[in-house]
Amino acid sequence: MAEIERPQIYLITPPEIELSTFPDALAGVLDAEEIACVRLALATKDEDRLARAADAVREVCHARDIALVIESHVMLVERLGLDGVHLVDGGRSLRKVRKALGGDAIVGAYCGASRHDGLVAGEAGADYVAFGPVGTTPLGDGTIAEAELFQWWSEMIEVPVVAEGALTEDLVRKLAPITDFFGIGEEIWRSDSPAAALRALVAEMG
Repeated sequence: MAEIERPQIYLITPPEIELSTFPDALAGVLDAEEIACVRLALATKDEDRLARAADAVREVCHARDIALVIESHVMLVERLGLDGVHLVDGGRSLRKVRKALGGDAIVGAYCGASRHDGLVAGEAGADYVAFGPVGTTPLGDGTIAEAELFQWWSEMIEVPVVAEGALTEDLVRKLAPITDFFGIGEEIWRSDSPAAALRALVAEMG
């Protein structure tokens, strides 16, 4: 039986970052484990704050040859020298965004727990589809992206899939054989040592 490739890590920034300390913390995490891509996922809509954060994070990522995408803000991708965008509308704007950014940009879509939205995004040219949350969280409406969704997707669809949201060591162990990426963010940033927290999750990937 062919050995299943271990999922890759797709690192998600906290919704708020302290520019005086976060770049060093990020560098420590990027150097601790192999990271495929980083998503700048800030809560702020302030363009100046987003730009300053993107500059700082991009410097750390690109020095390590790691791609950096931004959540939602399509118009900032080229202006800030980023590698792409993570859309949160289930792929509805994906075709238009792909046309605007071109074929080389990374364009991914968060699709909640909706198989239909995932298929729409995949057909529109998504580089990846993210489903979540995979664990229980007080955020959202309580809908969880179950393991069955990832099982079906991994068997039927070639577009890479990301499992994210309220990950635990148990969930990482359970989903590792049926997902291409783990979107890891708050799970490690709440820790005193994000790099150690990440290593603990990675250890469960088998």
